[in-house]
Amino acid sequence: MSIDVKKIPKLPDVPGVYFFKDTLGQILYVGKATSLKDRVRSYFTLDISIARGPKIVHMLKESTSIDFIQTDSVLEALILEANLIKKHQPPSNSQEKDNKSFNYVIFTKEAFPRIITMRGRVLFSTFPKENVEYIFGPFPHGTQLREAMKIIRRLFPFRDNKCIPAPDQLKKRPSPYPCFNQQIALCPGVCIGEMNEKEYAQHIKNLKLFFEGKKKEVIVNLQKEMKLFAADKEFERAMRVRQTIFALNHIQDIALLKHTTGVSESIGGEITSRERQNMFRIEAYDVAHFSGKNVVGVMTVVENGEVAQSEYRKFKIKINPGIDDTQALQEIMRRRLGHVEWPLPQLIVVDGAIAQINAARKILKERGFTISVVGVVKDERHKPKEIRGDTENHIKYKRAILLANSEAHRFAIAFHRRRRNSVLY
Repeated sequence: MSIDVKKIPKLPDVPGVYFFKDTLGQILYVGKATSLKDRVRSYFTLDISIARGPKIVHMLKESTSIDFIQTDSVLEALILEANLIKKHQPPSNSQEKDNKSFNYVIFTKEAFPRIITMRGRVLFSTFPKENVEYIFGPFPHGTQLREAMKIIRRLFPFRDNKCIPAPDQLKKRPSPYPCFNQQIALCPGVCIGEMNEKEYAQHIKNLKLFFEGKKKEVIVNLQKEMKLFAADKEFERAMRVRQTIFALNHIQDIALLKHTTGVSESIGGEITSRERQNMFRIEAYDVAHFSGKNVVGVMTVVENGEVAQSEYRKFKIKINPGIDDTQALQEIMRRRLGHVEWPLPQLIVVDGAIAQINAARKILKERGFTISVVGVVKDERHKPKEIRGDTENHIKYKRAILLANSEAHRFAIAFHRRRRNSVLY
């Protein structure tokens, strides 16, 4: 090994990107880290030939120095790593994997661009070149990219391949009904005319800048937008932009942390107590029955904007089962709060309005808990119409609230049908 361990720079315990360089200062390898300090140290404390293989061992022998760039989050480290691999083409990165198996993010060339992820083998062989506006990558790790795109899409909702209307349709005749992705804030609503072509173009421009690692420039753009909306008295839109700025400055990427390579803070895929303390947990409850028969209830969980299906729970209603949904809800919550071993939520979502919200609050007060409650009110088509209750939370966590509520409805109906069929047969 050519690197003098004593001359390794003092690395901070923060996310970032590190480089191994040779005697000429050329970059041999680029890597990202949850903790620069721990990640780089692992190359010198572990049996690296077992942990990473002979190619990395050879790279270490050729290396004479280490440099790094720290980032505000793991998400930004992942994006910076991809940009630096593309720029410098480090030999040890390209040797690790065939370029055609790398992952890329594509911005399509359309009036309302779609954002797509795909393998290099598809992008460079069968995907029409004339349909590509921008390409970002390569991203070496597919699982990490998928987690990153979930986070990015919450920051900058966009169209994807599941968006059915063609761009010319979107301009001529908006749909009267929002898609599900729009309801949970993953799509900006171009299909129903909530965002026109010019506004969407600016939206995509900010997303492009973010992929280029220019977060500060994005924030400056958003601050200008916020002031313009406020000047035009479009306060709701100004608030949404303000929330995006806040989210960019406080990126929550715990889901991404669980998929980073190197020294992990999770063991066996389980969430550690340190991670759990930083989770924003939402629990949603729903009741299902057929004319008061086979009454069941469920609890679903969304943590930091992602469903946590292993935390879902089912309840068979035992006390006076019938068509009184608020009474069934109270039974579910009493039984749930009896499980002291389950993590407590920061927010509870019920299906309904004031009656259901008050029923939940009554049980929380009865058991001595102070937890915010919101209710999702549906229209005649059983589509979300409004969210009532804790105003601050339902504005800040709208997408997660609707996701939790949708999951609770789906889970409750499925459980009820299975129970009803088991009784019939």
